[in-house]
Amino acid sequence: MDLTRIQEALRRRGLGGWLLCDFHNRDPLGYRVMGIDGSKFTSRRWFYFIPVQGEPTAVVSRVEPARLTGVRGTQVFYRSWRELHATLGGVLAGARRVAMSYSPMNNIPYVAFTDAGTVELVRSLGVEVVSSADLVQEFQSLLSPETFATHVRAGELIQGIKDEAFAFIGAKVGAGERITEHEVQQLILRRFDDEGLDCMGELPIVGVNDHPANPHFEPTAENTYVIRKGDTLLIDLWAKLATPGAVFYDITWCGFVGTDPPRKYVEIFDVVCRARDACLDFINERLRATGSCRGCDADDACRKVVVDAGYGDAFVHRTGHSIGEEVHWTGANIDNLETKDERELVPGCCFSIEPGIYLDGEMAVRTEIDGFVREDGQVAVVGDIQRELVLLDV
Repeated sequence: MDLTRIQEALRRRGLGGWLLCDFHNRDPLGYRVMGIDGSKFTSRRWFYFIPVQGEPTAVVSRVEPARLTGVRGTQVFYRSWRELHATLGGVLAGARRVAMSYSPMNNIPYVAFTDAGTVELVRSLGVEVVSSADLVQEFQSLLSPETFATHVRAGELIQGIKDEAFAFIGAKVGAGERITEHEVQQLILRRFDDEGLDCMGELPIVGVNDHPANPHFEPTAENTYVIRKGDTLLIDLWAKLATPGAVFYDITWCGFVGTDPPRKYVEIFDVVCRARDACLDFINERLRATGSCRGCDADDACRKVVVDAGYGDAFVHRTGHSIGEEVHWTGANIDNLETKDERELVPGCCFSIEPGIYLDGEMAVRTEIDGFVREDGQVAVVGDIQRELVLLDV
């Protein structure tokens, strides 16, 4: 934990401190901020206050006095709830505004781990509670040059595996051999292992025709379709290098098993490509003009293209998600649909842009790229961007 940097961030935001807390391992973010193991059982409440100046203070139950051993600062212990309330009041004395794992109106639920009662408790001590979402992004979500390099390397490998998967389908169907969605998924997983990639148990999507109309469809040996000539095809794959601190890479590409895809399929693919490009252009223009762009506003720019094309109801999810050590990370999402993510896209942010159109019982398309905000305030995209459907000449 870099106390100096955190306190500088608190001063910039006019905050008196950052109050971390947990009970029964509900809040993984606090452990990450402090740099301690969050997997150990936490059966009693603890609080850890990082003031805008001075040393932090941990408030820990006498039943679990060693739970925060090793963290910076002093420790004080409580036995009863009355003692906890009094001790916490003393620790927070003088701090008018503190950040907690809380989000007004639950707009950003990814950081909203503190229960309403605990927020009420802190407010009862005369302290205003604000969201720690921006602090979480600054200290947990941003990529360094070194971690971004792992994203780039994973991208090089995954782009190649994606090409292999399409070629494998084309070769099998072209030779008249039976091949299923599930078998292609398993090929991708084997290639991940070969290349030292880890998808952390979240398996790639390979779907034809109506299957990917469920955005999180997962092929299994039981539900799989045989892939045939004339099928529409979607492949979504993500993984990271199997090394500590590595960052995910996540893409979706669409194709057609044949050379003459249905007109509607071509149409909706064109719509999502235009929406993707509009989103990327919007982010770059905002960053260039004002130096800031909120995730919710970028979602609006993308979604407008799909809505204007008449497919707004078929774009059922957010435009994109934060990417980091987990494929869905803790930074700003490109989202004003499922949540209202008002966080800024700042240098170091990595995120997907992945508009989709899902026609139940028919077909689906999604195009996905990964953006990274560079220090110069512009977005770098790692790897190829799909401009045309992959057509398999079978």
